[in-house]
Amino acid sequence: MAIVKMKALSLLVPLEDHKALLRDLQRLGCVALETAEAEGFQALPSQAGDLRQTIREVQRALEILERFVPRKKPLLSPRRDISAQDFWDEGLWNDGLDSARRIGQYQQTLDTLSARETQLQAQRLGLLPWQHHSLPLETQGTRTTRLLPGTLPAAIALPAVQESLQQTANTAILQPISSDKDLHYLVLLFHESQEKEAMDHLRPMGFALPGWKGLEGTAAENIRRIDLELDRIKGQQQAARQGILALGDQYEGLETTLDRLSQLLSREEAAERLRSRGSVALLKGWMPAAREEDFLRLMEKNDCAWHLREPEQEEYPQVPVSLQNNFLTRPLSMVTDMYSLPAYGSLDPNPLMAPFFIFFYGFMMADMGYGILMMLASYIILKKAKPHGPTMRHMIPLLGLCGVSTFVMGALTGGFFGDLLPQLAMMLNPDTTFTAMPALFSPLDDALAVLVGSLAIGLCQIFTGMGINVYKQVKRGEIMAAICNEGAWFAVFALFAIGLLAGQLKIAGIAIGVILILTQGYGKKGIVGKLMGIGGSLYSNITGYFSDILSYSRLMALMLAGAVIAQVFNTLGGITGNVILFFVISMVGNGINFALNLLGCFVHDMRLQCLEFFNRFYEDGGKPFRPLCTDTQHVNIIQE
Repeated sequence: MAIVKMKALSLLVPLEDHKALLRDLQRLGCVALETAEAEGFQALPSQAGDLRQTIREVQRALEILERFVPRKKPLLSPRRDISAQDFWDEGLWNDGLDSARRIGQYQQTLDTLSARETQLQAQRLGLLPWQHHSLPLETQGTRTTRLLPGTLPAAIALPAVQESLQQTANTAILQPISSDKDLHYLVLLFHESQEKEAMDHLRPMGFALPGWKGLEGTAAENIRRIDLELDRIKGQQQAARQGILALGDQYEGLETTLDRLSQLLSREEAAERLRSRGSVALLKGWMPAAREEDFLRLMEKNDCAWHLREPEQEEYPQVPVSLQNNFLTRPLSMVTDMYSLPAYGSLDPNPLMAPFFIFFYGFMMADMGYGILMMLASYIILKKAKPHGPTMRHMIPLLGLCGVSTFVMGALTGGFFGDLLPQLAMMLNPDTTFTAMPALFSPLDDALAVLVGSLAIGLCQIFTGMGINVYKQVKRGEIMAAICNEGAWFAVFALFAIGLLAGQLKIAGIAIGVILILTQGYGKKGIVGKLMGIGGSLYSNITGYFSDILSYSRLMALMLAGAVIAQVFNTLGGITGNVILFFVISMVGNGINFALNLLGCFVHDMRLQCLEFFNRFYEDGGKPFRPLCTDTQHVNIIQE
């Protein structure tokens, strides 16, 4: 249960073999590459861009397939198992790419047809008012006359327009074709010598020409042609849809192809960190010291030159961090990842935090019913879904561990969905003597004791953080700093407790004052500096310890709030006098209470760890260890 020790790796490989080496390193899964900067070495060409484009095409094919052939996956379905041989099989790979290409082509055909269909429907809609116009649309008049189809707003009276037009262009005639609520559709006939007068008169009224460019024949003939083309388009659309539906069984192949593409992309992105010079490529990275033998066995099969070494102290900020924990402390990586990884060379906070986090969570929830639900949910999800994600694989086990703590604290406080069982017993038998669950203490009746206990628990965690910091300082040889900082305040708390218990607070106060005067000026120069150091230390530490300890009162507050809310809903259900209504109201209320506390307890628990505990010893800023490995999203690769 510590931070994994790393070794720095430098490796030279023949340029022609670097892809094979990256493939082997990916399957080994223990080397995190970094950019290999070296004088005279240049970046390698990369195919990452092409792979990303192919990945997008396969992802789009899956999205299209989901739209046309929706899958009904079980809620907690695990990832599909596949052998390594099948995963890397070239035939399956080509089949998946071909399916993605065909689905994409069918969708492109549908998009093109849809655009053409929209265009034709708009054109048909524009021709419908002219379907009774007997002249071909390309007719423009005779040798000396002009014929212009057009529209005028429906609000304009055509007889009045005709009369005014005659005064301007006496040869002009308006022939109505049809009208609707918006427009008059008409044909304007005039002698070509009066075109300017006719158009200048009608244009201010809103006269506009229709968009018939390129059409020949009558409007009715064009409508029939459009209808035939629309029917043909519908047939082509149906054929394209059927083509996609016929590929509805390609989900697994596409998902496997997508995962394989992702692995190839990981290699190409790793290759971008390599540098070449002449016929060799340079690779640099980090690997766990415990995997050195596996790495050496791999190198026996490759024609490479390599060097492994321990990182120097000044390199620690660049060394990636991996935490090695057991089943009890590993789930706490969720909290550590959300905060920040510890710096390389410092302490792993998970085993130090795990007992407090799990206990605090149970202390705040404190209900046997809620604890059972949490344990069941954790077990079922782990058993059925087998989560692999970076968050879920930590969150679900942590839910189960906190569920155990919640159940234990619920047994101590007598909570089972609040006071559900006593309320139910009183409904069934008003004379029952079963009015409360057996409990060591009650958050409602012993609120003051719970508050004192919360503060005492918080003090224990603060003392633990102080002790860890003392250990770190002593390990670094800073013994006087350890004595004058946390050591002195340990003595202050101890003397205060002894004086309080023995009734000798005056003597304890004098001893505390002497200790603080002797220690809190450590590291300051001159009398003025030491006096200022003493004053500043007293102010910051007294207010700091006081506020930090008071922060743990939230443990009591959430325990009390959860118990009260559950009891209120149980009481509301009991008022009905009906067992069925009682259960409905109680379960709805407890469900709301459970959901709120599930999140609220986590947030407040995490706050106590990050602000009150970590700030006493934690060195953050670590870089996550992300080795080149086979990391899939849809399948589990089974090594044979």
